[in-house]
Amino acid sequence: MPELPEVETIARGLTARLLGKRLLSFKLNRRDLRNPVPPGLKAKLEGRRVTAITRRAKYILFHFEGGGVLIAHLGMSGRLVLADAGNAPAPHDHAVLGFEGGVELRFNDARRFGLLDYATENDLAAHKLFRHLGPEPLAPEFDGVLLAKLLKGKKTSIKAALLDQRVVAGLGNIYVSESLYGAALSPRRLARTVQGERAIQLAQAIRDVLARAIAAGGSSLRDYVQASGELGYFQHHWSVYGKEGERCPRCDCSIGIKRIVQGGRSTFYCAKRQR
Repeated sequence: MPELPEVETIARGLTARLLGKRLLSFKLNRRDLRNPVPPGLKAKLEGRRVTAITRRAKYILFHFEGGGVLIAHLGMSGRLVLADAGNAPAPHDHAVLGFEGGVELRFNDARRFGLLDYATENDLAAHKLFRHLGPEPLAPEFDGVLLAKLLKGKKTSIKAALLDQRVVAGLGNIYVSESLYGAALSPRRLARTVQGERAIQLAQAIRDVLARAIAAGGSSLRDYVQASGELGYFQHHWSVYGKEGERCPRCDCSIGIKRIVQGGRSTFYCAKRQR
């Protein structure tokens, strides 16, 4: 599933091509995605200009004139890809949005784990998809003090806490592993013990990892591509994720990177460096 850096990269790429353009046509080829696509989107969106394209957690938000917001989530295998109008549709193009200038945006999702939804600007924060979400880790107010407050009293592992979207929005398996490595914290550590200097270091590590990943266009695994169709390349800069048995890049341990399973997901870490 695309995580925050991949979704942010897509949102920025779409902004460069679609900001200010009028939506001329909205064609829905399939309504039964992860959740049923709400009716009436064509009437609500056609003829209106895109005023902004933003991200909240792992969701992409298309803001239109008049206050309507189209919400997109890519699920496990979804893509939002730009194409020239008139090009033959691809299999699993479930929605095709035609914009001024002969450009189309295609929502493609072979496994149909993604979704399309709608809200108004005024109701967005209270929408069922967003009302439970924690703070954005790239927001100016996200720092060690806030993170310590969010983790206080939590009896789960720090890995599980960071994957909880109610604690911090947008983080997934890859970037939690990389952030914990950057902060030299064991993924097994109890979340409630990450206070003070530990929380400061972890908050900074999260921000640093995300910033570097966005600069690299995200990490391409399986189905992820940018809106242009290009691959991201941050996977070439991972420190620990997917590197079981390889040497730790920051210490002289002889055991190498370990892999454990937490909550059904793989965690990669250095047992010597991360405490």
